[in-house]
Order: sequence, then structure tokens, then C-alpha cells
Amino acid sequence: MPLFIGIVLAGVVAVFAHAVGLDRDKAFYPTVLIIVGAFYVLFAVMAGRGPGLVPELIGFAIFAGLAVVGFRTSLWVAAAGLAAHGVFDFVRYNWFPGPGAPEWWPGFCGGYDVAAAIALAAILLKANKPADAR
Repeated sequence: MPLFIGIVLAGVVAVFAHAVGLDRDKAFYPTVLIIVGAFYVLFAVMAGRGPGLVPELIGFAIFAGLAVVGFRTSLWVAAAGLAAHGVFDFVRYNWFPGPGAPEWWPGFCGGYDVAAAIALAAILLKANKPADAR
């Protein structure tokens, strides 16, 4: 169920952001990537685990870096970063435990991230499609 809710919520946010024009600024999706990258840092702080904070900060730095590169060069990098974070959500517990993260979080966040990446890719593909010649 968390996976489904994450996917639906990403779709709702993407449609809402597009309808009101929030995504016209190329900073919108890179900012989303920075925010989703920060949640595991928040969970580590909430759990009060100093040593658990270091890997989370490294992960955050990677995704924040992808967001900056995507903002400055191509939003395709931000889309790839969102998709990569979704994959990261599903496999990260194989590398290190996420102190403080709710049990349902990987499914929810992974679903959200991948759906947001797909939404951004669809927007980018639509924007690059040539207008019909008449």
C-alpha cells in the first residue's frame, strides 16, 4: 500500500504543480530531488544516531549534487536522479540500516521518486516534441 500511495501522491503533485505553473521554473524538480534526498538524514537525526548520520549525509550529498547538475545543465539529470533515488530506497537496507526510518518508508518514497521521475520525463519529452506543421 505505501508504494501505491507514493505513486499516486507523486502523480497528484506533478499534475497540481503543472496546473498552477510551479514546474515552469526549472528549479522545481531539482528541489524535489534535494528534499527527498534529505529525509534519511532527518530520520537519522530523529533516531539520535551519530554514526548512522554519516552514510545518510553522503547519500544526501550525492542526490543534492545530481539536483544541482540537473538544474545547471539538463533536467534529464534531475529525472535520472529521482529514478536513482527510487532505486536507492528499495536497495539501501542491503548496504546499511536506516535508523529512524519508518518500516513503510522505502516503498512510499521509492514509489514517489520513480513516479516523479516518470512525470518529469514526460514533461521533458512533451516540451521537446516539435509542433505539428500545418
